[in-house]
Amino acid sequence: MFKLTSLNLNGIRSAASKGVEAWLEKAKPDCICVQEIKAQAPDMAGRFETLAGMQGHFQFAEKKGYSGVGIYTRHEPSDVIIGYGSSEFDAEGRYVELRFDRPGRLLAPQLSIISCYFPSGSSGEERQAAKFRFLAELFPHLMALKRAGRDFVLCGDINIAHQEIDLKNFKGNKKNSGFLPEERAWMTDLLRPESPGSEALGGGMVDVYRQLQPTATDDCYTWWSNRGQAYAKNVGWRLDYHLATPTLAALARNHAVYKDERFSDHAPITLDYEFAL
Repeated sequence: MFKLTSLNLNGIRSAASKGVEAWLEKAKPDCICVQEIKAQAPDMAGRFETLAGMQGHFQFAEKKGYSGVGIYTRHEPSDVIIGYGSSEFDAEGRYVELRFDRPGRLLAPQLSIISCYFPSGSSGEERQAAKFRFLAELFPHLMALKRAGRDFVLCGDINIAHQEIDLKNFKGNKKNSGFLPEERAWMTDLLRPESPGSEALGGGMVDVYRQLQPTATDDCYTWWSNRGQAYAKNVGWRLDYHLATPTLAALARNHAVYKDERFSDHAPITLDYEFAL
């Protein structure tokens, strides 16, 4: 099994102080995609280049204490892609891609693991507009990877709850960032099966957790507000995803949202794929 975890750290130094490395040493994922590192290269030097025996690869934000993504892996990648070529968002540290290409491999000879942190629009109209620009850029980028014959899993904090079952209070959040109709429609388009000749835009991607757990509600949440005892009352949102091409999604076997310890305001989500790098 290939064990793949995603976790928004809400600051790597903060998560480390709460025991995330000890948990990783026990959980032993093959790779963990992390978001919101909130650190720069000098902060990582001598401390966080590796984590629980895994080698890290990162994209840092230019702004200090902001954003930043990474992937820690036990396997040597064939290539490391930092950023997706955005003149606006690469400076914010939102995308890192590790390629594990093996020409002789029967399944997915071209394989990528992507850690991605979607913008939040909750601070106001300006950031919501930026979020929509990010979505408009990322969709064709992912489709270009697919057209090139590449299979991939994008893990990360998507900052979108796709369906009503993906958050506790869906009725009260229909006008709030993260559950806006336009954001949800983008996800629907990304997950719609490809249909050659159809005018409907279908990205053909798979929400892997929902493939395994199509009706889960309270158990699916991965983020809780720090307000109003949201965690204690499980008033949560599902914001953290594995989005995979169909070939890889078909190999998903087990899932876990780990809530026994809190390293962040997000919970780690892990999926096992019947696959070997």
